[in-house]
Amino acid sequence: MDKKKTLITLSAVALGSVIYNYLRPVRSEVEVIHNFDLEKYLGTWYEIARLDFFWEKDLKDVTATYSKNEDGSVKVENSGVHIRTGKQKTSIGKAKLLGAPNEAALKVSFFGPFYSGYNIVRLDEDYQDALVFGDDLDHMWILSREKTISQTRKELYLAYAEACGYDINKLTWTIQEA
Repeated sequence: MDKKKTLITLSAVALGSVIYNYLRPVRSEVEVIHNFDLEKYLGTWYEIARLDFFWEKDLKDVTATYSKNEDGSVKVENSGVHIRTGKQKTSIGKAKLLGAPNEAALKVSFFGPFYSGYNIVRLDEDYQDALVFGDDLDHMWILSREKTISQTRKELYLAYAEACGYDINKLTWTIQEA
């Protein structure tokens, strides 16, 4: 195949991937919280644990802060400090509810029109800690309003995540110093 045909083929594949990711629906295939109150969820959460991925690799003191945008969407500000360099890393995104306002299924985007699932599947009744699943088995977070979580809640979340198919042995336990 000559260079021109190769370039056209690669361009078509890339364009197809972009279109697929833009148009694909973000669905929750897990049971989310149904008596959810977004206003109570807003504010700062400390990351207790995560399934590591490129953006959060080697970060400590990770927080997620949620606030309302004027258009009704939610501003998502994730930040952390690189363990070795000490440099602050921040990413700003936007979240939207997927269904009814009382369902904790959201879609989140940090990259323009590309969204990922953000499903709150377990939540303390006082909104003090939460278990969040992504839209696949590679994304999971345990969050808390404090820098720690009780052993009882931790065990409940881990048992539920494992029952849902998550490999809890791959969790990264976030260092919270600051």
